[in-house]
Amino acid sequence: MVDTKEQTATASSAIASNHGEDFHYVRRGSIVTGTAADPDIEGYDAERMRARALLSAEEEKKLLRNIDWRLMTLCSIMFLLKNIDADNVSNARVMNKGSPTNIMNQLGMTSNEYNLVTTLYYVPYIVAEAPSNLLIKKLLPSRWQSRIMVTWGIALACHAAVTNKEGLYVARFFLGLFEAGLFPGVILQMCYWYRPDEMSVRLLYFYILGNLSGVVSGLLAFAFSHLDGAHGLSGWQWIFLVEGIITIAFGITVYWIFPDFPPQAKWLTEKEKAFIQARLPGNAPQAAEMNFNWREIVESLKDIRLWVFTLIWALFTIGTSGVRFYQPTVIADLGYTDIASAQLLNLPISIFSIIVIGITGASADNGRLPRPLYPLSFLIVILACNGLTSAWYPMMWPWRVQTTSKATGSAFSIGFVNSYGQIGGAIGPHLFQSRYAPHYGVSFGIAMSFVSACILTTLGTWWMTRKSEQDTRRLKLARVKAQKRGETVLDDVVDNDLRKPVKGGSNSDDSADDAKNQKIKDLLFGPFLEADVAEDTVMEKQWLEVLE
Repeated sequence: MVDTKEQTATASSAIASNHGEDFHYVRRGSIVTGTAADPDIEGYDAERMRARALLSAEEEKKLLRNIDWRLMTLCSIMFLLKNIDADNVSNARVMNKGSPTNIMNQLGMTSNEYNLVTTLYYVPYIVAEAPSNLLIKKLLPSRWQSRIMVTWGIALACHAAVTNKEGLYVARFFLGLFEAGLFPGVILQMCYWYRPDEMSVRLLYFYILGNLSGVVSGLLAFAFSHLDGAHGLSGWQWIFLVEGIITIAFGITVYWIFPDFPPQAKWLTEKEKAFIQARLPGNAPQAAEMNFNWREIVESLKDIRLWVFTLIWALFTIGTSGVRFYQPTVIADLGYTDIASAQLLNLPISIFSIIVIGITGASADNGRLPRPLYPLSFLIVILACNGLTSAWYPMMWPWRVQTTSKATGSAFSIGFVNSYGQIGGAIGPHLFQSRYAPHYGVSFGIAMSFVSACILTTLGTWWMTRKSEQDTRRLKLARVKAQKRGETVLDDVVDNDLRKPVKGGSNSDDSADDAKNQKIKDLLFGPFLEADVAEDTVMEKQWLEVLE
């Protein structure tokens, strides 16, 4: 068996375009032979293509499982803690309701004043997200994500010390400021390890565990409500203090065990490091790139897709975040005023979301259905109920990162969309004002109008990115078939969504002309740059090929 592997590893394989498709294949575990630049493969890089064929299909699966375990497990726990710590303020609102130790009674706050708690959390969160993402590459994810968790854990624990509404406002402001960057940082880091067509199934683990926050938060609120008055602390103070300490402890652990980028991974062999980077598409960020490139930010801002995806996120979060924030309160206002009923009735929604995320995440990466179809389906269901809110995100992010480019451009675009797209977190809760209680019919109607607008915007964005989407599905199916044959595909999805057709010809004709012009330049200036000049007969033959 070992001899067979060695023979495979040393065998050479020429690039082939067959199987009735316009893709280029090479045998896995072989040495790719070909020219330094193949005009038939856009963005072809000989060294990267050779590295792409280094591992067999089984070795690739084993490597990805290892990465999933080391990276996605920690990311999922981080996301779980983030959701618990961000959402506990809505649970604290109904803890020990009707008693003097309820947070609103103890701090002397009205319902509408309490809504400002979420607004003041999201304002610094929105502003700081994109700048935070730009620092991750230079400072490394393990250090930066550890800093984020430790500082937000401290801010969360400080909630227990507030004695008035102004103190709570300040604590929430700093919580949003320190928490900014964790989520887009995770999405950005995934771009260094996974292809966009592989992200849905990874975000499946991520969002399933993250969505457990709804279950965990409810159970914690129920448990800590029974500690009300212990050691002089109210129930809501206990929940902020304990969750803050847990976050600080895990943040310190992250510094030592969190993976950074493939070149820094000591648990990978050199061959695995080369392979995991080579299999990424040409527009993916690479650890070898410069830490900051202002031009990439400018190009991202000029890309209309940045703005339409941000609009999609904003419309969605305005339509759903208010419902999520007010969910425990609405249940309580409907008559379920005891803590057990109010908190435990939140659990079915979270469990339903987990089931939907599991089913759709497992099937979204097979390439058989267009990715925009999944979030569109969820949006339609959300018009009727709010149970699929969490399932929307893992379907959207792979679509979004497909259109980002390079290290700085990807960091900025992901941070920008996730930050300004979260504006709904600041606006949404204000839709649910006390005058609309207890059924909040007007509030739900306004929220659903934003979801409807999100559907229309998503349809328009799907049309705008239809070329990349179609190519992604075709390439995904080709990769699945090639894997069964023991081959790998050398082609990548090329971003042609915004490319304007050339007058009098197609884009492919233009690429062919560029390749021909480059060959002419090589023939004209090559003899002056190289020591060995080709023979006249060879030169003549090359010129005839060009002229034909």
